[in-house]
This record gives sequence, C-alpha cells and structure tokens, in this order.
Amino acid sequence: MHARRSVRPVHALAGVLLAAALALTGCSGASDSGGDSASLADKAAAGEVGRSDAKPGAGSSGSQASSAPKLTANRIIRTASLSVRVKDVPKALDAARTTTENAGGYVGDETTNRDGDGAERTRVVLRVPVERYDEVLADLQGGGELLERTAKAQDVTDQVVDVDSRIASQRASVARVRALMDRATKLSDVVTLEGELSSREADLEALLAQQASLKDRTSLATITLSLSEKPAPKAAEDDDPGFLDALAGGWDAFVSVLRWITVVFGAVLPFLVVALLLVLAWLRLPRRRRPGGPEGD
Repeated sequence: MHARRSVRPVHALAGVLLAAALALTGCSGASDSGGDSASLADKAAAGEVGRSDAKPGAGSSGSQASSAPKLTANRIIRTASLSVRVKDVPKALDAARTTTENAGGYVGDETTNRDGDGAERTRVVLRVPVERYDEVLADLQGGGELLERTAKAQDVTDQVVDVDSRIASQRASVARVRALMDRATKLSDVVTLEGELSSREADLEALLAQQASLKDRTSLATITLSLSEKPAPKAAEDDDPGFLDALAGGWDAFVSVLRWITVVFGAVLPFLVVALLLVLAWLRLPRRRRPGGPEGD
C-alpha cells in the first residue's frame, strides 16, 4: 500500500511537468508565428521603401514632390529703338557692329541714305542675346548724343507653355494615327488615315514653327539703331575779299541785272505790242481836211 501511494505522486508530478512543457511550447510557437508575420511585414515595408527610392516621387513624400507645380522661366520679348546723333556715321556703325558681335549677336537689316544737306543717315537692326541686352543698349546710346529711346518688354510665358503643351499632344495624336495605319487592312481605312495623318502633321509643323519663332524672339532681343550726323559748321567768311571774289561778285550782279531786265521786258512787251498796233491803225485811217486848208485831196 505504501508503494502505491508513492507511485501516484510521481505520476501526478510528471503530468504537471508535461502540461507546463506543452504550455511553454505553445507560447513559444505563438511568439515564433508572430515573429514570422512581423518579418514578412517588414520585408513588404522594405520592398515599398526600395521602390520609393528607385522611383522618385512615389510614396507620401514623392506624391508631394510630384504634385508641386513645375516652375517655368519667364519668357520675355525685348525690343528697343535708339536714335543717336554722331560725328561720323560709318565709324559709329562699325563700332555698333563690333559691340553686337562681341555680345554674341548679329546685324540684321541696314539702310543708309543722305538728306538734302548731304548728311548721312543709317538705320540698322541688331539682334543680341537677352543676357547682354542692357549692356549693349548702354554702349550704343553712349556712342553719341542720344535723341530718342524707346524700350518694350512683352511677357509671352503663357503662350510658350501653351504651344509646348499643344506640340506634345499633337505628337501623341500623330503617333496614334500612325499606329492605326500599321494595323489597317482595308484600303479605304488606309486612305482615310493618311488624310488624317497629313492634317495632323501640318498642324504639328505650324506649332513647331510658332515655337521656333517664340524661342528666337525670347532668346535674342531686337534693337533698332538710327544714326545721324551732326550738321557741318559753316565756313567762316574771309573779311578781305580778293580779285576773284570781286569778279565773281560782279558777274553775279551782272547776271542779276540781265535777269531783271528780261523780266521787265517780258512784263512790258504785251503793252508795247498793243501800242504799236494802235499806232499803225491810226496811221492808216484817212485824214480829215483841216479848216482853211487847200482843196483837192
């Protein structure tokens, strides 16, 4: 009986230990499964981070960066007109050419003429980079006496952005039509698509030409320069005239007298003709007999 009593506590103790071991095993298994799931989540998060690093603009910070508007530099068309009076027009024109070429620009249209007094006048169109616009303008107006200056600035930023956007859309449209032509099998469809493609390509070329014109006018400023000479001072008259001066003066006086005589004669000639006719008519009339004169006529 004593042996049976001693065996029962041993079995009971073994059961308790087994239950405790199973409980500990279950807890460790639960913790391991939680760790695995956590590691998968970490891997997924790490994968998302890697993709966000590989492609800028993804994720929360990337969405903020992509949603920010893209800044566009202002596109401004600058034009100016200068009127300068100089001593020597050809020399001033050469200086203007040198200034323009040194600034990276070029000389456009040029017109030169002379006025009634023989003074030379030149009008030239200069194209200079907008970065050197103010510098070139100051050099040109400092080459003589500034008579007139006008300057204009036209902001065409919105127009440039609009044209760029329309070009991108038109290129995509042309690409779609070309893709449809590659898949077309009927001749009627091909003909229709070719007409549509020609129309869209023509619109694209017009937009490209407009874009090139805007780029040229915004990258190069236009300066119209007018150069005129100062009137030459009159030569001082000699106080002691010589023989030739006296002869020239006498000849001028003689010519003037003859001219006035001719003018007077021309003015009196009609009256002389009328008087002569009256005298001839009076001479041809029959004379009347005088009282007390001899008879017989």
